[in-house]
Amino acid sequence: MVYKYDFLIIGAGVAGMSYALKVARAKKGTVCMICKTSLDEANTSFAQGGVASVTNLELDNFGKHIEDTMIAGDYISDRQAVEQVVRNAPEQIQELVNWGVNFDRKDDGTFDLHREGGHSEFRILHHADDTGAEIQRGLMDAVRACPDITVKENHFAVEIITQHHMGVRVTRRSPHIQCYGAYVLNPEERVDTYLAKVTVICTGGCGAVYLTTSNPVIATGDGIAMVYRAKGTVQDMEFVQFHPTVLHNPNETHPAYLITEAMRGYGGILKLPNGEEFMQKYDERLSLAPRDIVARAIDKEMKIHGLDHVCLDVTHKNPEETRHHFPNIYQKCLSMGIDITTDYIPVRPAAHYMCGGIKVDLNGQSSIERLYAIGECSCTGLHGGNRLASNSLIEAVVYADAAAKDSVKHVDLYDWNERVPEWNDEGTMTNEEKVLITQSVREVNQIMANYVGIVRSDLRLHRAWDRLDMLYEETERLFKRVKASRDICELRNMINVGYLITRFALERKESRGLHYTIDYPVHAYDKK
Repeated sequence: MVYKYDFLIIGAGVAGMSYALKVARAKKGTVCMICKTSLDEANTSFAQGGVASVTNLELDNFGKHIEDTMIAGDYISDRQAVEQVVRNAPEQIQELVNWGVNFDRKDDGTFDLHREGGHSEFRILHHADDTGAEIQRGLMDAVRACPDITVKENHFAVEIITQHHMGVRVTRRSPHIQCYGAYVLNPEERVDTYLAKVTVICTGGCGAVYLTTSNPVIATGDGIAMVYRAKGTVQDMEFVQFHPTVLHNPNETHPAYLITEAMRGYGGILKLPNGEEFMQKYDERLSLAPRDIVARAIDKEMKIHGLDHVCLDVTHKNPEETRHHFPNIYQKCLSMGIDITTDYIPVRPAAHYMCGGIKVDLNGQSSIERLYAIGECSCTGLHGGNRLASNSLIEAVVYADAAAKDSVKHVDLYDWNERVPEWNDEGTMTNEEKVLITQSVREVNQIMANYVGIVRSDLRLHRAWDRLDMLYEETERLFKRVKASRDICELRNMINVGYLITRFALERKESRGLHYTIDYPVHAYDKK
């Protein structure tokens, strides 16, 4: 089956839904959103902490937010991208409010602002401790109420379509690679052709390539892998952010339950299970140090003492306040027999956020013509070597706005490419090798956790490279033999993304931001 849309959106988090609402409002063509599962299952809904934006101009300003972002990013961040996000944030916060998103407010009607690690001021807007879920709810209601947006749930993008699929040899140096849409697996496990004038990738992150992650199991890096296979530019993949504090529970790993950084901003103190504090050994900001420092500190303490977790202590805080600010965390821990007002919270680091991804310009345009990327799958340059807490959600809506404005201006210049062939699975057979796929996924998880984690070395990275290469060859042979399925496609994407993280890590001969290697423990510029 062949479908035609003016705007094809692959992904349905805050970035995808914001973009869809904006282009639909422009009335410039038909809009289709492809959802891998259901509309409400996206990384957005798992974001607890909040959204960073300068809203209190008496205490805060754009310059402070920009500098905090540059410092957290270890000065790798693109200052133009940082300024674009920070200066446009208040306007996009108002857009979210207009779409029905509720942020907590004080009695006087002003936003109840939190402060998180790496921020010099209180500038985090939130909705209790489930801000992402509230944003997802507000946007879903707006999308479902919009008759101009077609939503295809339980549809999976297999590949984006370029000249390559028409028999043209495409290399990374080929000028003017163009995207004509995507091949999409429908719920009946047939691959349909979706032709589009403009295609937008907003498939989220890739935390599921690791053994433990705060991301849902669907976060397999699909968009990044598809664009890489299409010879698009990918950047900064070595910078994987590990959230320092997910709830330690061996039965929940995809996703592991997130203990928001706002809890440390609230006054939570990191301790060993015996009550001993340890952050004073690593940073003068103690438990409010940026995430990369805190995650490495916890990782080191766990290794020194042979622990599988450390603890976060808020027992010294007012119990009523704690229950008010963190109702979901309180109930979650209580379900495990932990009363956070009297007991320590067992926590450990987990893969959380990809700072790199599909390289885009200030309009969200990728290196492939007619293809945009927004949200976590994109690399705007905002995060640099390390994401500042709560900058990701605001980045998604600011770049959704920029991409919408740019693509609406250009959509009339394009047409559907009628010469695109339909998906060819002739000669393939029904997939009866699910056990092999499941085992390979476990291997990818183990490889990435053991060799490409918080602390790295060339020896570990080369070992990961060799093992991923073997899995790649095995999986590509299998992919050519069987009919396309979500399982085999996700595995291919996970291997591609694991390879990219490993390759970029090997190429960076220094420790910088989230990338820490024992072979190059200092910045390259510190050696000069």
